[in-house]
Amino acid sequence: MKRMPVIFAGHGSPMLAIEDSEQTRGLQQIGKEILQNYGKPKAILAISAHWYTKGTFIQSTPEPKQIYDMYGFPDELYKITYPVKGYMPLTKAVQSRLGNTVSIDDSWGIDHGIWTILIHMFPNADIPVVQLSVNGYLNAKESYELGKQLITLRDEGYLIIGSGNIVHNLGELEWNNVGGSTESIEFNTAITNAVTSGDIKL
Repeated sequence: MKRMPVIFAGHGSPMLAIEDSEQTRGLQQIGKEILQNYGKPKAILAISAHWYTKGTFIQSTPEPKQIYDMYGFPDELYKITYPVKGYMPLTKAVQSRLGNTVSIDDSWGIDHGIWTILIHMFPNADIPVVQLSVNGYLNAKESYELGKQLITLRDEGYLIIGSGNIVHNLGELEWNNVGGSTESIEFNTAITNAVTSGDIKL
């Protein structure tokens, strides 16, 4: 079995779920390449910037609810469903690696940071999904160390997907600038280069 990859997807607007664009077609291609090159994941460990918590939490419910955690969008968006199952073996695998630093919390669900991208990557919704929260109490180095503890999940057939945005400041957004501001492009490039070069000086 090949080690599953790790994916980070900047999801942007929730409208991504119903759009046909270069980004959505890219997500579709990534999903196809994963299935072709690595096989179907046993389950997906999803980490969304929208589940930002005071502590580290993992889901255990067999049927996680879909969360429409966005406001003011067309009714069409709120009718989109992505009915995935949970997967207790993945929950237990995360618990075995993180020990007493992680707790069960089923009050959340599959939020729009995850289902808006998975609906393009794996449209059949036939791969279980378990969300892991982002612990707001951890600094960058501690978050990095937590991630290292989860690496071996990939050897067991689990796909890890992170979702959010490198740059996210709606107050400074230049709505008419399709290419993005110079500052956001420079920051995004710096972060991307750090990740691809393995620069972990946090």
